[in-house]
This record gives sequence, structure tokens and C-alpha cells, in this order.
Amino acid sequence: MKKLKVRGKRKELGQKGEETAALYLRRKGYKIIEQNYRYSRLGEIDLIAQEGKDLVFVEVKTRSSLSFAEPEEAVNYQKQKRIIKLAQGYLLNQKLDQVSCRFDVVSIIIDQGGKIKSIKLIRDAFGE
Repeated sequence: MKKLKVRGKRKELGQKGEETAALYLRRKGYKIIEQNYRYSRLGEIDLIAQEGKDLVFVEVKTRSSLSFAEPEEAVNYQKQKRIIKLAQGYLLNQKLDQVSCRFDVVSIIIDQGGKIKSIKLIRDAFGE
């Protein structure tokens, strides 16, 4: 029996959002180091980048409408904790223990036709 690869609209939207975010961050001077970094079963970090001396872990949230909320509102406390654990795993694997880190969120809204309606960078999104 032949296996069919099925990509849901949500997955496609997420991939387009991550590609858009990577390009946007590059234009802002970030150097993308990793995309879709996986660590154990905890999940993945969308983007890992370098900006100046900072190592930046980036969560990308993409929506096709504001029916539910702003995209960045989906990065709740539970998701932040998971991303922090993933970042700790990355630092451990890379043997980086004296590096300045932060967590940014890129919030993107793409219309039904695939056009970017808005893109917002929230620097140090997990800060106080």
C-alpha cells in the first residue's frame, strides 16, 4: 500500500509563518542558527538565532484570522515552560553555559490568499 503525505492547512500555515519569520529576522540583523530544533520528546524550538551577543530562542505564531486572539497570546505559561526546557537542552547539547539568552516571539497574520497582513516581533517576550 502506498503512503500518502498529507499536509494540513494548519501545518502549511505554520511553515509559511516560520519561513516568513526567518526572513524577517535576517533583515533585522539576526543570524539564524537552527530551524525546527528538536530535543527529546519535549518538542521543538521554531528558530534559534544570534543577535549581537545574545542567543535568541524564537517561537513563531501564525494565524489566518483574529477569530480566536492575537497569535502571540497562544504562547502561554505552559508553552513558555516547555520552550525554556527545550532551550536548556540545546545549551546542554552545545556545551554553552556562559551565554546570554532571551526568548522572542514573532506573531504573524496571513490572509486566506497567503498575503502577510501583519508581522510583529516581541523581544524578550518571557521577561518580567
